Order: sequence, then structure tokens, then C-alpha cells
Amino acid sequence: MESVEFLDRGADRVALHAYPADDAPTLAVLWPAMGVPARYYRHFAAALNATGVEVVVADLRGTGDSTPRPSRSSRYGLAELTTDVEAVLDVLKPRRAGRRTLLVGHSLGGQVCALHLAVRHAAGLDPGVDGLALLAVGLPYWRCYPGFTGPGTLAFTQAIAAASTVLGVWPGWGFGGRQSRPVIQGWAHTARTGRYPALDGVDVEASLAGVRLPVLAVDMEADQYTPAPTVDRLTAKLSAATVVREHYSAAEAGSPIDHFTWARHGTPLAARVAAWAATL
Repeated sequence: MESVEFLDRGADRVALHAYPADDAPTLAVLWPAMGVPARYYRHFAAALNATGVEVVVADLRGTGDSTPRPSRSSRYGLAELTTDVEAVLDVLKPRRAGRRTLLVGHSLGGQVCALHLAVRHAAGLDPGVDGLALLAVGLPYWRCYPGFTGPGTLAFTQAIAAASTVLGVWPGWGFGGRQSRPVIQGWAHTARTGRYPALDGVDVEASLAGVRLPVLAVDMEADQYTPAPTVDRLTAKLSAATVVREHYSAAEAGSPIDHFTWARHGTPLAARVAAWAATL
């Protein structure tokens, strides 16, 4: 049965949705895509539970049950989302004891997990977890998109960034949900340059190359936002990690899937993630 807890992060509260599994050897901490509430992953969490994995899904700041909603006064960006990963892992230490810990990320959630590991590496710390599963996670660099979709992606991402600058917040008009301006600015920077901005003075581009741990990276069939080349762009930055690169098809899912709907047809993928985690 799902339960919800809250973690205070200054003026913000991060909601944690827990899906217990008795005597599970693995705890997976799942971070959602931009604007996607934690409850959207209920089916996938239940599928992981069925394989013997306990799951905690964290709502990103301002999304789902995390409060408050982003406004013009919101100042958090990628750096703060990255520190939220560390804070959640810290508060889960009693639950993690004696278990392997797996970070699981979808889209933006996977990016902040990777950035968290880069920040730890820059500080001379070990990863602190046993593995990282990236599900539909890529760097949305416009040159990674085929044909005319590349320039279209550049125009789309930079228009959203410009709107967030003018309005002081991204209202979520048709994409990404309501977001703080700095989150949108950081995301748009990666789309424009193919690189992450420095986070609180940390050169995360350099640090990503030093992260050493097992990584599972899966692209999804018919993914309109994170096609396979964007996944490859991100995993190439994790040059010291042991990366297992896979694809999840509609045939395996038993239904058409895309950047979002794989999570509702993810039982076979959950079994794959659990089998990979068991090898760590």
C-alpha cells in the first residue's frame, strides 16, 4: 500500500511516495520526468514490488504533492534538484540499511540523478548507491534529433526559456507542467549547447566522466522527446561507468509506448530493471 511522507527543503516540501515490499533486497528511489507527478508511476512501482523491490517515488519540487507550486518567486534550478537527491537518500538511510540502493530516473529525473553522482565525484565521495537506471533519459541537445526535428527542438526549447524569462515562471502551456524559471533555463541550456551548466561552481561535465558505477540506460520506442541518440549523448559523458544500453519496444510492452506511456505498460521493463539490479 502506498504511503506519502514529506521532506522539508527550505521553503519547499518534497513528497515521497513509498511502496513497501517485505524483505526486499533492493530499494529503488525513482525520480520522475519534468511535470509528471509521482503517482503516475504507480503501475511501474507495483511491477517493481512484484519482483521484490521496494520503491520510493519522489515528486520533483513543485510537482504532484510537493509544495508550493512554482511561482515568480521560485529560485531553485538544477543545482537544487540535484541536492534534493542527496537529501532524500539521507532521509532513507534507515530503510536502505542492509539493502542495495538503486537510483531510477525518468527524463529530467534521471538527469538530476546523474548530476547528483557527478557532484559527489567532484567532492571526492563514492557514489553512495549501487546502480543508476536511466529510463527514457537523454540530453535533449538539438543536434541529436533527426532531420528538421533538430532545429525545431532548438526553437521549441529556447522559446520556452524566453517565455519563462518574460513571465518569471513557466506556466506549463502544453509542456513540462508549471516550472521555476531556473529549472527551465538549465534545461534549455543543455538543449542549446549539449552540455550542463556548472552547478554551484562544480564542473559537472568533467565530473560525469569520473563517475564509476553500473548504469542501465533504456530508450523507448516512439519516444518523441528522448530518441536513442539523446540517450547515447548522455551515456557518453559517463565514460568511466559500466553502461548497459538497452531498448524497450512496443512489442515487449504489449502496447504502443512513448516518452511517457511506457510507465503504464512497464511490467516487462520492471522485470528487466530488477534482474539487472540483482547483479549489482
